[in-house]
Amino acid sequence: MRVSPAHILIVEDDAVTRTKLAAYLKAEGYRVSEAEDGPAMHDILASSPADLLILDINLPGEDGLTLTREQRERSEIGIILVTGRTDTIDRIVGLEMGADDYITKPFNQRELLARVKNLLRRVRKSRSEGESKQSRRFQGWTLDLGNRTLQDSTGVFVDLTRAEYRALALLSANPGRVLSRDRLLHEMAGRDWDFADRTVDVVVRRLRQKLKDNPKRPGIIATSHGEGYLFVATLS
Repeated sequence: MRVSPAHILIVEDDAVTRTKLAAYLKAEGYRVSEAEDGPAMHDILASSPADLLILDINLPGEDGLTLTREQRERSEIGIILVTGRTDTIDRIVGLEMGADDYITKPFNQRELLARVKNLLRRVRKSRSEGESKQSRRFQGWTLDLGNRTLQDSTGVFVDLTRAEYRALALLSANPGRVLSRDRLLHEMAGRDWDFADRTVDVVVRRLRQKLKDNPKRPGIIATSHGEGYLFVATLS
């Protein structure tokens, strides 16, 4: 049976950039829609749900970060953020709002295409297989992989960002094993780690704060200097 092409929605206020990118993705066999701002994006999604958003951060009205948060609350649509900035904080905030990946302008179209293909595979796999319905318990905490929730020993839920959840899920799936920053960033954003990119370190630091895990005497997430991080708690 023939699989229908994925629907990609480009949300970009620069008409030239949007048109060129749409033409490139259409030539690659995708169904592509275009929107110049948030309201236009909402109109398209209401009539034709998309598989993936390519969303510029700097939009008139509601910016890309706000739109990312809104969409993530509604669905598991794939989201790639596009920004002209190089500040790490944009990437971190984007991941915490729920973006799956990010790319910085000016970008190579073939690199973006590779990221689109990678993310669409992940989205389709998630839809077809769903999440494993199991929980992991450690030091009074319960990580529910089915509902993507974290509870403390008293049953109180602790909010995790998308990036924090993915990092904790991967670390706890590999207890006692050092995971490189590259591996962790691949899980959180589908990209390779760059030495100047502190995204992983910031996410792990915030995760430790929520788990009340002292980095000087870690009981859950330890640092392997020069290598990465490892999960040291005992699973029950």
